[in-house]
Amino acid sequence: MSIAMESKQRDIRRLAIAAYVGTALEWYDFFLYGTAAALVFNKLFFPSLDPVIGTIASFTTFAVGFIARPFGAALFGHIGDRHGRKQALIITVVLMGCATGLIGLLPGYDSIGIAAPILLATLRFLQGVSVGGEWGGAMLLTLEHAPEKRHGLYAAIPQLGSPTGTLLSSGAFALVGLLPDDQFYAWGWRIPFLAAFLLLFVGLYLRVRIEESPLFRKVMAENKRERLPLITALRTSSSRMGLSVMAAVLGIGGFFLVSTFMINYGTAKLGVAKSVMLNATLVGAVVEIVILWVFGLLADRIGAWRVCALGGVATIIAAFPVFWLVGTGNTALIVLGVSLGFAVVSIPYAPIGALVAQMFTDESRYSAVAMSYNLAGVVGGLVPLITESLLAGTGQAAWVPPVLLAVIALITTVGSAGAGAVLRRRRFFGATVDEVAVSHR
Repeated sequence: MSIAMESKQRDIRRLAIAAYVGTALEWYDFFLYGTAAALVFNKLFFPSLDPVIGTIASFTTFAVGFIARPFGAALFGHIGDRHGRKQALIITVVLMGCATGLIGLLPGYDSIGIAAPILLATLRFLQGVSVGGEWGGAMLLTLEHAPEKRHGLYAAIPQLGSPTGTLLSSGAFALVGLLPDDQFYAWGWRIPFLAAFLLLFVGLYLRVRIEESPLFRKVMAENKRERLPLITALRTSSSRMGLSVMAAVLGIGGFFLVSTFMINYGTAKLGVAKSVMLNATLVGAVVEIVILWVFGLLADRIGAWRVCALGGVATIIAAFPVFWLVGTGNTALIVLGVSLGFAVVSIPYAPIGALVAQMFTDESRYSAVAMSYNLAGVVGGLVPLITESLLAGTGQAAWVPPVLLAVIALITTVGSAGAGAVLRRRRFFGATVDEVAVSHR
């Protein structure tokens, strides 16, 4: 292997690691809110409401972050397609760190009244805007540097930021959860959020040092930047965006069903100790890391769309066993159930970046990829709220969560198969399927 080739591979690995670490810090900030919504916010920001209604209100503010994600996709997609992936990613990490840290400084309802939940929802919205731009940028920057034949693996690397963020956020709450309840609710829950101010500088350092995408440099050199890239994407790629949304929804919505919702379901509905549910989530996140590596590699062998469809089928099969295991109340079976849930919903999550990137080949790729994924994020973010509302409306019927999980999985199965059909048809007619590694062709 030549010295130049070795140097290029080192650069790719360094960029992939930077994308992973930066994304992990972003997801740590974002997932903190989900854990706090399940354990804390209903008591501190909605204390006058009935516990069930308070939980629904808490999950409503959680969903605000997902509703905000398409706004972030539009904003940062425009920046990424017009001014570069690197610039967009620098802004997202600053926005996320500041919004998360400020949540840790918010007074509760008892101190400032209705202003408390309003400010909470506002900061959650800013978190959502940041994440809306983060995923597409980190994914494309990684893939646009990587060899095409390794896109499945390299697409899984930024995805590892999700379980790492889960580990960090759940671990942080597990530690502060050791405090007596009065101290935990008074100030302990704030510590993980305040840590975001420090982590902001780590993320910013990594983002400043990364190199711009070779595809974007090529677009700049040829002066092919779109004036309104999102409008172009919607006009030329709407059907492909729809299939991408369907393919992505399980990795997001299913994840929050077996993590954020499951924590509240276990503690509030089943009477399981908070520590048991948090520790089960930690184990599930470790399982997810393994699954992402394995199925990222598999995607390079059989294709990303097939792995996504396989994950949908596996989740349909596992949906009822997951919730039955948790419903037993046995600690070992709870850990097994949560781990199984994490495993099956992580299968399509591993290569979804590679699949979605393959669907779009023009100069509006960032906008198309970011908007598709984050529209799926809107649906995914509403899943805990929808599930909680259906449980309340059906008298806490045990079939509600697994049925919803199976329905989401079916949507992803159909969407993945449809995306595969599009890619096969484009190959048959000789179209370029993927331009994301122009420097390696």
